Amino acid sequence: MANNPIDEAKELQQMLVTYAKQETVEPLKTLGGYIGLGLAGAFLMGLSGIFFGLGALRFAQAEINDTNGWWSVLAYLIAVIALVLVLVLLALALNRARKKVLS
Repeated sequence: MANNPIDEAKELQQMLVTYAKQETVEPLKTLGGYIGLGLAGAFLMGLSGIFFGLGALRFAQAEINDTNGWWSVLAYLIAVIALVLVLVLLALALNRARKKVLS
């Protein structure tokens, strides 16, 4: 005996809804977790960059010991150079990692 076509249509609808949730909603929830961890990591990396820059500036100011005059500008220049050097090293590391993943 054949099943009722209305029951088959309801079963098909339920199967499609379950499949859609399984293939779209659940991966998006997982992706949301990864995005949250990535944002937290980016925030902490930015904060560490600020602290590194301030530390480099204070170190350079302590070593120069000239609060008046043009030599005080050298401390800021040293801090900027240190931050640029760190950014270049990070960019090189990311580029190397990207090449490793792509190959």
